[in-house]
Parts: sequence; C-alpha cells; structure tokens
Amino acid sequence: MITLMIQGTTSDAGKTTVVAALCRWLARQGVSVAPFKPQNMALNSAITIDAGEIGRSTALHALACGIQPHSDMNPLLLKPQSDCGAQVILRGQVYGNMDALDYHAYKAEAMQSVLAAWRDLSQRYDVIIAEGAGSPAEINLRANDIANMGFAEAADCPVLLVGDIERGGVFAQLVGTLELISESEQARTQGFIINRFRGDMALLEPGLDWLTERTGKPVIGVLPYLHGLIIDSEDSIGLSGSSTAGALNVIVPVLPRITNHNDFDPLRLHPGVNLQFIGPDQAIPPADLIILPGSQSIRADLAWLQAQGWPQAIEKHLRYGGKVFGISGGLQLLGEGLDDPSGSEGASASCAALGLLPITTSVNPEQQLREVQGSLTFSAESSAAGTEFTGYIMHSITIHSAEPLPPLTSINGQHEGVISADNQIAGTAVHGIFDQPAACDALLHWAGLQDLGAAVNYQAHRLEQLDRLADQVEDYLDTDWLRSVLKLDNATTQPKAGTPA
Repeated sequence: MITLMIQGTTSDAGKTTVVAALCRWLARQGVSVAPFKPQNMALNSAITIDAGEIGRSTALHALACGIQPHSDMNPLLLKPQSDCGAQVILRGQVYGNMDALDYHAYKAEAMQSVLAAWRDLSQRYDVIIAEGAGSPAEINLRANDIANMGFAEAADCPVLLVGDIERGGVFAQLVGTLELISESEQARTQGFIINRFRGDMALLEPGLDWLTERTGKPVIGVLPYLHGLIIDSEDSIGLSGSSTAGALNVIVPVLPRITNHNDFDPLRLHPGVNLQFIGPDQAIPPADLIILPGSQSIRADLAWLQAQGWPQAIEKHLRYGGKVFGISGGLQLLGEGLDDPSGSEGASASCAALGLLPITTSVNPEQQLREVQGSLTFSAESSAAGTEFTGYIMHSITIHSAEPLPPLTSINGQHEGVISADNQIAGTAVHGIFDQPAACDALLHWAGLQDLGAAVNYQAHRLEQLDRLADQVEDYLDTDWLRSVLKLDNATTQPKAGTPA
C-alpha cells in the first residue's frame, strides 16, 4: 500500500480538484484506490455506507474511485457552529461540541483515531490519495497538526504541493510554503503542481525552470484553467445561473452557517432556472421561488434572516403569489416555532420561527443519517404525484400541527415534509431531492417553471466532470513520475477483499 498526499499553499488552491483527478485517473486504470482526508472543516457533508458523516468533497472523491463513501475516508470532520466553536464528527459519528481551545487540546487524542482509520482503509486498498486542508505553513496551527504535515509525518508518505497561479504569486506561494516547514517535511515534499493556468505555456517555462533549480524539486505538471467546470464544492458557493428569458428566478439566502449548498447544484445546471445566492447586505431581488437551505446553527441563522429583512421580503413575495421551499433547517425556519431538546446547537432551547406554516418542529435527539427513497405526494390532480426521488436525511425532524397539513413526500409509506393548504409553501428534511431529473422538474413545475428544457442527470454530470479531470492528468501531468511514486506495477487492478461495496 502507498499513500500520496496532496497539500496546497492556501485554501482553495485546488487540492480537492487534483485529488479528484488523480482518483478518477487511477480508477479508470483499474487500480484499487481510495481517498482520505484526515481532518476537514466544512458544512457540506454526505452520509456514508456505514451510516456515518464525512465531508462532501471526500464523498466526491469516493465517487471518482468508483466506490461507496466510508467514514474511514474522513475520520475527523469539524462543522462550524460559531466563529470559535464547532461540532466534532469522529469516524462518522457526533463526538460533541467544542470551542477552539478545547479542540486544540483534544487534537493529540484525535490523531490516534485518524491514524486508526487510515490503517483500516489501507488494509482494503492498494493506493490512498490523501488531501490536506488549508496550508501546511500555518505556523499557529502546526502544534499537534492533523490536517497536513502532522499526518504526512505520522504516515510517512510523500507529498505534492499545489499552488494556484490564478491568485498571483504562485512561485512565492510554493517557495514560501517550503521555507516555512521543517527540514523533514521539505524532504517528503516530492514536487509541485501548478493549478488554473491560462495563457501561453512558453511564457511560464522560465519560471518553472527557476523553481526546480531553486528548490531541487520537479514541477509534476501545470493544469490549465477548466472552463465550465461545475463540481461539488467544499466551501465556496457559485453565483451563476441561467439568464434565459422566461427562466424561473430562484433565490437562496446564504446563511452564515448554511449546510449542504450542493443541494442547489442541479438548479445551477438547469437550463430553465436562474439561481442566485443572496449574501449579507445584498438587496433581495424579486423571484418566483425562495428556498431556505439547511443550517448548522438554526437559531443564529434565524436572527441573521431577521436582521437582513428576509421575513418582510418573504411576506411580500407570498402576497404576489411566489412560492417558498425549505430544506431540513429551512423547513424548521418556516414554522411557528422550533425545538432543540437535545441541544444539538450547544444548549437545549425553543424559540419562535418565521411563522409561515402553522407547525412547530423539533429535531429528534439522535442524529439519523440515512439514504432514503420516496415519492412526491402532491394532490391527486397534480402530475407530480408519485414522482420518485432519492436523497438523504441528516436530522430527523418531527412536525407538530393542530390541523394536519398535506405531506410533501412519502418515504417507506410514512408521510414526510409538508405543503401548505394554499399550495404556496413546502418543506422537507430530505437533502438531494433535486438530484433526480424527474423530481427536480416536478418541484420546479410546482414553483411555476414552464417548458424551458429538462433537468440534467446530476449524477451523470458529476461523472462527466470527473472524467474531464482525469483527462487533465493524462494530458498535463508527468504520469511516469506518478506511476513510479505510486508503485503502480505492484498495485492490483481490483479492490481487495473487504472493500465496502
């Protein structure tokens, strides 16, 4: 077994993209490969085959490898709840809430769980492509580091360093990072990858020669900027959408602790949808559909919505006949009140919500991570009734109402979600409900979309994008160098026994 770690000079340098590309390139050759991210901080997450939770980017990497995501692949996930505190997910399960100082003290213990997960994963695959987080040169975070060189040193694995030329100063990024790490860490840094290059390669070559001469390390390749690449994002939220005349205008508030914003990727890709994310202090534009997304800190995000004027904007939107949709935490925000009896956000509490639906909601004490299959349950006269979907639930939400409202979906014969009596407001606990084209189009038709093209097959789109990335490896990286470092002559062409299916 060999582990190769990809680290970056900064956040968003392209580590996630490079790991996806390498995983897909290896999988296409039949290599037994799996991704690994020792520590991640993200509010975009996914559920795993062993009923755990990992970062969304690592789940994307598993897809690139052609395998099911497993909690061993991202054993430590931090989900920020405030500027100084986060929920800690350890090997797929909630460990607890910690502030920054408590977590710093806990890191040495957490490292043992991280290494145990890596060893378990290494028993099942021949090649592990690991991803760092942030930068290895963050001096204040180097003590008991898990995310970058701390893991690489413990696992004794080689490292490739990625720099983003689009940010400018890529040579300073790479050389500066190398200068700020220890001698042993410099030695295990085997080479560089430059990402997002635009222009004439001949103009860059003198700099590449200088970099190799200055550091004694090769540039493994220069990856060009990929236009039109839309793939699962870890943190950044794309603001693009269709500008087609007559498109359905959809807006989503960017809550301070928004979760799983990849729910909206299928809408970004839909030819009949103009999707806009509305950030702090931005004007709230007219729209056909407002979607309230998931939230890691519902009460704090509710206060943010109120301060930003969203309740008044939504009330006006509804008076003019617009539709409103809520997903998970967004569903809770729509009700008259919400309960958090188990203190999932740090302290048990109840509070008033937006009051748009005559319901109160509560999060069940035990987190329920599961994939679901169901069908939409619009009224009988709607062509959407019976449309099937798949998705996943991360929090089990109980809806309380004095008078039962129609459910939005049916899952295993049980009613789920809600739709208002006037058919203007709906909500569900299911993430990924837009991923299937039929369900996506049915929900958009409910919101007022006319015939402006069909939804994309989102899973097929993701695989197409991953193949584009793998092609980049073949075209622009030194594959002979990669084969040598990864010892591909000794790698099997099928997953080992015991690999999760």
